[in-house]
Amino acid sequence: MATAVQSATANPAQALYSSLNAARDKADSKTVDPQDRFLKLLVTQLKNQDPLNPADNAQMTSQLAQISTVDGIEKLNATLQALLTGANENQAMQAAALVGRGVLVPGSGLALQGGTAVGGVELAEPADRVTASIKDGSGLVVKTLDLGAMEAGSRGFTWDGVADGGTQAADGAYTMTIKALRGGSDVGAKALQLGVVTSVSRTGQGVSLNVGSLGMFRMSDVREIL
Repeated sequence: MATAVQSATANPAQALYSSLNAARDKADSKTVDPQDRFLKLLVTQLKNQDPLNPADNAQMTSQLAQISTVDGIEKLNATLQALLTGANENQAMQAAALVGRGVLVPGSGLALQGGTAVGGVELAEPADRVTASIKDGSGLVVKTLDLGAMEAGSRGFTWDGVADGGTQAADGAYTMTIKALRGGSDVGAKALQLGVVTSVSRTGQGVSLNVGSLGMFRMSDVREIL
């Protein structure tokens, strides 16, 4: 009698594993509905359960709840992936529209062409006074621009190329540093440089903009479109 009972309790587990392996061999796990596979295994388990020790109702309910949760998570992941794909496609379309447009991105470069240069400032907080010190290739300050008070955020400015001494500066590459004060205390400020978007690239990290000689930038780096 002991041998018969041992055989009865061992067979269900063997049948369960055999059924699982057969299901995996016959169909790709990516195309088989996990819930359908689970139900087949559950039916097999019920058919082969030990009549002297049947499955507990609470245990069966728990298993059904678990597969329902897994199925719900898989559907949620699929929905999120679809939303992410759509967002990436939308971002690529927006980036493509920027080709040939001028953008302000983080950087301290300032190009004077035809007697005009365009730069920008980004402030973390409002400031009572903002100044831009423009330097030549030797690092000497040729112009200090008083940009006045500014709110937090980004803002562009232009320089007419006139130096502090009243002379016209030569066209070329300059650099700038930004200083912002509020009540005598420094405010976090960043310089923004102007560049032209020449192409768009899609990578594993998203969409990147090729801003000519300035290099590659993310869409989130663009502070203003001119």
